Amino acid sequence: MSEEIKEIKNPLKEIVQPFIDLVHAPRALWGINLPYLLEGMCYFGILGYLAIYFSDIVFKGIAHNDVWSHRMVMVLTAGITISMFFLGFVADKFGIRRALLFAFILLLAGRVLISSGSFLGLDPGLWGGLHLITLAGMLLVVIGYGMYQPAAYAGVREVTNEKTAPMAFAMLYALMNLGGYIPTYAFLVRDKDYLGWGIPGAFWVYTFFTLIALTASFLILSNKTYKEAVENARAEKGMKPASEDKPKEKKSVMDWLKNHPLTDLKFAFFIFALIPVQTLFTYNWLILPQYISRCYEGWIGEKFEIASNFNPILIFIFVPIITAITYKRKVYNMMIIGTLVMALPAFFLAFGTNFWTLFSYLIIMTIGEAMWQPRFLQFAAQIAPEGRTGEYMGVAQLPWFLTKVLVPAIYSGFMIEKYCPAEGMKDPQTMWFWFGIIAIASPILLLIAKPWAGKDFKAHAD
Repeated sequence: MSEEIKEIKNPLKEIVQPFIDLVHAPRALWGINLPYLLEGMCYFGILGYLAIYFSDIVFKGIAHNDVWSHRMVMVLTAGITISMFFLGFVADKFGIRRALLFAFILLLAGRVLISSGSFLGLDPGLWGGLHLITLAGMLLVVIGYGMYQPAAYAGVREVTNEKTAPMAFAMLYALMNLGGYIPTYAFLVRDKDYLGWGIPGAFWVYTFFTLIALTASFLILSNKTYKEAVENARAEKGMKPASEDKPKEKKSVMDWLKNHPLTDLKFAFFIFALIPVQTLFTYNWLILPQYISRCYEGWIGEKFEIASNFNPILIFIFVPIITAITYKRKVYNMMIIGTLVMALPAFFLAFGTNFWTLFSYLIIMTIGEAMWQPRFLQFAAQIAPEGRTGEYMGVAQLPWFLTKVLVPAIYSGFMIEKYCPAEGMKDPQTMWFWFGIIAIASPILLLIAKPWAGKDFKAHAD
């Protein structure tokens, strides 16, 4: 009873204390965070333009160019997720720092190829020279990112303790989204009324910042800095120094399959039930840029980057606050509430195409995302056995991979072509009605299965 009264009397402390704990986190944590911020800017900046780049430049003039452009974006986004599935082990086997640096080298090389394509005078069209060099660059990015994100999350786990971990994972997610907000101002590079470099010019800017992120990782995250942070974190957790760890035993394929995360049926259901609501994430780069630029007049349509990149800055603001308020709540309950709050606003855009419906959708959908997504990433990292965090983070991305495949492969390009064509009659309200129907399936599934999947669920906020 006294504990309950204490919590009621000190709600501000519950919110502020996680931030205080994070401020005192080791330098190595910030050595991961700063490059992660820059990488968020580069990744989302290029991704937000990619469908338009393929439709208007690479596939200009071919039949069903919108459909093909969405499928090419699928190659990148789905490729990254399946790459995490197979390459998550790199950080565990070769070390966090090496994995991060090698990943950035591949990301830089890939973006050089993507940025070079339109400047080399290559032929456009399906399987033309411009298409092929862009695909080659995307392949390098796929491999690099497949190592990068699991390594970053594994690094955060290694250099934090029980107090700093929840906010550290939330902040990593928030910083990536802060980076994703910076491309809002890319119209200053793209738009002919400003620098007028176009989308290819913007690609070169992001390539330059990839080089900056690589340099920052190399200089800030030194071997000495990282090792000291890991040993301090292990001591705070009551663990032995890493030097005293026993060599890992080699396991057979059957042992690996037996201990695979997906053998836990509750966990498997939990992550696959999130697929419908995760379709809303894919719309941020597959649907929103083209939808806003084609369906909204005035500054909203002309500077579509402002609205289509509004979600990341809101995530940066909301995630730490919501995490601090809800970090003691059970993960499963947060999944139900968060996915419901995230899914419902899709129906706002079914009511009309105007500033207020768009603004309301972006605000409320983001609040829902902030309620559940960082907690899911923390859950996936923290259930992993010691030394297998990268592997678990990769496996946890499998449903996200399926979302990135199913949406562009099955319907997003056709929906844009049918309801929001570049020319002709438009009916975006119907499109968003169906998007809402799909997304609402997640909270319904989670709620129905709660007596089974939620009972004795092993992931709690504490």
